[in-house]
Amino acid sequence: MSNEKTNFNIAIDGPAGAGKSTIARKIASKLGFIYVDTGAMYRAMALYFLRNHIDPSDQAEIEASCKDVEITIEYKDGEQFVILNGENVNGLIRTEEVGNMASATSVHRAVRLKLVELQQELARKESVVMDGRDIGTYVLPNADLKIYLTASVEERARRRWSELKAKGIEADLKEIEKDIEDRDYRDMNREFAPLKQAEDAIFLDSSDLTIDEVVDKIMEYYYKTR
Repeated sequence: MSNEKTNFNIAIDGPAGAGKSTIARKIASKLGFIYVDTGAMYRAMALYFLRNHIDPSDQAEIEASCKDVEITIEYKDGEQFVILNGENVNGLIRTEEVGNMASATSVHRAVRLKLVELQQELARKESVVMDGRDIGTYVLPNADLKIYLTASVEERARRRWSELKAKGIEADLKEIEKDIEDRDYRDMNREFAPLKQAEDAIFLDSSDLTIDEVVDKIMEYYYKTR
């Protein structure tokens, strides 16, 4: 690596439910990097659309609304805060409804361009770990380390079902599987920056691995890259 470059960027891509956010947070914590939760940014945008009763298929209205949305990420004592038009929305963006809206609206070019600029600017200045659907292919094509993290549909659905059960929420496993399959199809077939493995990304299937085992593997790749 060039001595001129002092920051290091890690891109983690993969489908819904692969554990990207959990893994990325742990990697960032271990390395002292900034964790950029791109999914949270898209969810914040989706929350704005839901609050304003905007149809996710109405491209013109989506594009017009983007001009009224300001989303930033702030850090205080190591904790990330997602700020939507001045409001901390951390506790509002993790619902199934917001997640589905985020997946449906992220297909719009205006939505993605609005957020990508902020993400790229942060990565130019800082060492970051960023996870999403198109980080290694589009947002940070020159990332120093790229991981494509995935797991079987069945395992991802089981994990989601377990999370909901732990929260006391009843859910149908088959319905969750169908929802994940639908989201995979949308993410992989959207016209702009679809989900796919970057040519220089390391493929990592977490179906039979614990979170710590996945973290350990990525840390090994990091030290080899350094």
